[in-house]
Amino acid sequence: MQFMMSPRSSTTLMHVPESTAAPVSVDTPEISVVIPCLNEARSIGICAEKALAAFREIGIRGEVVVADNGSTDGSIEIAEKLGARVVHVATRGYGNALRRGIEEAKGEFIIMGDADDSYDFSQVPDFVAKWRQGSELIMGNRFEGGIKPGAMPWLHKYLGNPALTAILNSFFHAGIGDAYCGMRGFTKRVYERVDPHTTGMEFALELVIKAAKLGVKVTEIPVTLWPDKRGRQPHLRTFHDGWRSLRFMLLYAPNWLFLLPGISLLALGLSLVLWLFPEPRRLGHVTIDVHTMLFGMMFALVGAQIISIGLFAKVYSYAERFSQNQRSLERWLRRVKLEHGLALGGVFALSGAGGAFWLLWKWAASGFGHFDQIRSVILFSLSFFLGVQVIFSSFFISMLGISRGTYIGDYDDLS
Repeated sequence: MQFMMSPRSSTTLMHVPESTAAPVSVDTPEISVVIPCLNEARSIGICAEKALAAFREIGIRGEVVVADNGSTDGSIEIAEKLGARVVHVATRGYGNALRRGIEEAKGEFIIMGDADDSYDFSQVPDFVAKWRQGSELIMGNRFEGGIKPGAMPWLHKYLGNPALTAILNSFFHAGIGDAYCGMRGFTKRVYERVDPHTTGMEFALELVIKAAKLGVKVTEIPVTLWPDKRGRQPHLRTFHDGWRSLRFMLLYAPNWLFLLPGISLLALGLSLVLWLFPEPRRLGHVTIDVHTMLFGMMFALVGAQIISIGLFAKVYSYAERFSQNQRSLERWLRRVKLEHGLALGGVFALSGAGGAFWLLWKWAASGFGHFDQIRSVILFSLSFFLGVQVIFSSFFISMLGISRGTYIGDYDDLS
């Protein structure tokens, strides 16, 4: 059901941003409220009625799109009777339902919210007002708007949501206070730029992460969270879904997942090897010797391997458009050539191999007798292994970039 503004109100409230200058039909809704639904007969009608009433209140053309994920309790009939448009989504999953509903929505501005009446769709005008002020993604914030008693488990309220929000802001500088608020608004243009792929609950995080990476203007408004009316156990599983959220953010943050641990291990390993190379060291009553050097070599090699995987992930995510607006990575891709990696790896590998053969020659010259150059063996072996790793990693990064349409090195020569 769509509601038309009166001629008087259209002059004051109707506004179409310059970016959408193409003419639209007078019947085309300006706002779409998208509600994913799975057996929510107790509350879907309440949600639809509140949204439709909000359209009338501000005199705006709007539609309610119910993305049904296979309800069998009469939710579909209730929604259609009230005037909502039902979109049937065969593939199960919160993200699947939302994606299909948003794709079918006709409005220029989308507001999404859950079907259990935990979010008050009477707040639709607040989201619309922020959109008219120029915001492209408007997040609800339940911690500012208020969480009613019984609306959120204490573990989610005091640990889960704050922790995941803090991680999100640390990794991606999103600057929001409630990462998992289920009520938010965004333009259709931003949604198309974000191009979400997730099919489950990670959809909420993907939208924010990609928007932050794209430099989208994000604002927040307070929303109130009410106890739901579903009358059954929620779909959310605390620890399982919490891990899924953390895993998803780590996969989108190769710097934190790979590069930071890898650089730390490499630095620790090299420090141990170089510190112990001249002679054994004493720490209190303990003597640190070649055995610790061996551990240092292993730390360094593992760290270098993790760094290589991190670089693979960064190039892949950039080439697949998971990470956009990565200026530093773009500059790196344009300046660094395959030959740079081969030269660096070659220096390490040849130095290590040369040192190892020199030690072997000295040992052979002594008749393969007592050998006391273990420290040098560890140092030269580490140099050789690191060099080989750099060489083959350089080849793979170059191949990965070419296969994904991202040319690495000699960029200016092609322009």
